[in-house]
Amino acid sequence: MKSLLLVYHSQSGASARLARAAWNAARAEEGVAVLLRRAWDAGSADLAQADGLLLVAAENSGTLSGSMKDFLDRVYYPGLERELVIPYALLLSAGNDGRGAARQARRILSGFPFPPAAEPVILRGAVTDEHRVAAAEFGQAFAAGLAMGIF
Repeated sequence: MKSLLLVYHSQSGASARLARAAWNAARAEEGVAVLLRRAWDAGSADLAQADGLLLVAAENSGTLSGSMKDFLDRVYYPGLERELVIPYALLLSAGNDGRGAARQARRILSGFPFPPAAEPVILRGAVTDEHRVAAAEFGQAFAAGLAMGIF
């Protein structure tokens, strides 16, 4: 059984809605246990148990949300000590264009080093039904890739 850790930060509720959609779809994938954690509640013990990491965060002022950066800061040294190398995927809720937040996340995650499983998905503007569908498809696809051993 593979394990997918889905960590999210949401101040306005937009990222939480996207995370919930991704989580619901990923849970449907056989052979993958999916753990959903808020960034403040997730830690290195959760990360050490994961075969994959799905981050759902907001863009704040053109950068990655502070709580997500805090999570990554807190798990960085424990991750290095445990020599963790797990694939990650990034889903961003962006009020602007999201590229700055995606760049920042990639730069941070390359230091772990965690390989990207997919290009970041950036969903711009207020959360719509189309955004929820895209988040669900992204979560399911990442879980399926873990189950099949692609990542």
